[in-house]
Amino acid sequence: MYSVIFSDEAKELLKRLKKKDNVFLERINKAIKEIAQNPEHYKPLRNIMKGKRRKHIGHFVLIFSFQNNIVCIESVAHHDNAYD
Repeated sequence: MYSVIFSDEAKELLKRLKKKDNVFLERINKAIKEIAQNPEHYKPLRNIMKGKRRKHIGHFVLIFSFQNNIVCIESVAHHDNAYD
């Protein structure tokens, strides 16, 4: 099991979701638990996002990286804006 840390961007989004949409927040938390168990399972990204991986949650994409038993949640964004 990997330890999980969050970028400032991800922390801010999760704080806003806690106030607005608890159901979606629960889906994100479940996905983070799955990622922490086996981050290598998810699709690696290419080009400028090399070294990061993604997990789709509905129309949103959770982007993360991992190294030395630590998973870093980089961002959670709508698919249209996730790769900008």
